Amino acid sequence: MAKVLITGSSGFLGRNISGYLENYHLVKGLSRSNSSIEADLKIECPKLDVDIDYVIHAAGKAHIVPKTEEQKLDFFDVNVNGTINLLKALEGKKIKSFIFISTVAVYGLETGTSIKESFPLNGDTPYAISKIKAEEITREWCQKKNIPLLILRLPLLAGINPPGNLGAMIKAIKKGYYFSINKGRARRSMVMVADIAKFIGDNFEKSGIYNLTDDYDPTFHELEAVITKQLGKKNVLNLPSWGIKYLGLIGDKLTILPINSNKIKKMSNDLTFDCSRAKKELNWTPSKVIDKLKLNYNDKTNF
Repeated sequence: MAKVLITGSSGFLGRNISGYLENYHLVKGLSRSNSSIEADLKIECPKLDVDIDYVIHAAGKAHIVPKTEEQKLDFFDVNVNGTINLLKALEGKKIKSFIFISTVAVYGLETGTSIKESFPLNGDTPYAISKIKAEEITREWCQKKNIPLLILRLPLLAGINPPGNLGAMIKAIKKGYYFSINKGRARRSMVMVADIAKFIGDNFEKSGIYNLTDDYDPTFHELEAVITKQLGKKNVLNLPSWGIKYLGLIGDKLTILPINSNKIKKMSNDLTFDCSRAKKELNWTPSKVIDKLKLNYNDKTNF
């Protein structure tokens, strides 16, 4: 059995990867709490007194729009300094490979279709910039050590009680304040966390940069239908174009509202990423999110 270290093991993605890999390997989790190794990577270099074959660096800060300079800097503390501290802790370890969990946000796009890994990294948000920098640092370290590096650029994550925009969408539909934009025609790249976990387990020693999506890119309307059916809700209302613009302007003024002009723009346009490279080179065979997405009715704290 391989010895695997996974950072961010108490997070949404980390929990799912750990849960899968524990069936086949010896897994050590590293997180601030509730893990085998407890450490805060953004402020400390952890002591790794264990043998390690493979490293999966899934720890990171995401899912918020920073409103203060302190919040902006926190992205760099967690995503950049945290990566540096991890790499320092790994010095002297005989690692067989390193897997870095990145994001499609590095491309810096709000609209576009079939975006490939070769697209320039134009991300300009604190999140995107910090992930670009962390990719660079990890790449340089692995090249110097001659260690295979696999970088996975992920879109929206789907699974039970998902974080981020999908989680917010589920919550809004459950609470009754979700409205469909442009009849939900826009498509979004998404991926099931279970598929990511299996993919990692099958490709520990591979290297390269890959987008991982479900290779279908569901529409908002399709997602709305799946979510409303499982929640036992009626179909969501569709806002007319004049209502969409008016609501966006109100949201721009009142920041407490869950909608604004920027979010409406994103929900009105396609944003999809190409995963053909992973399919061709690493036998990526993902599930369709709309077929596999299941909601956890029992955990009411998530809604």
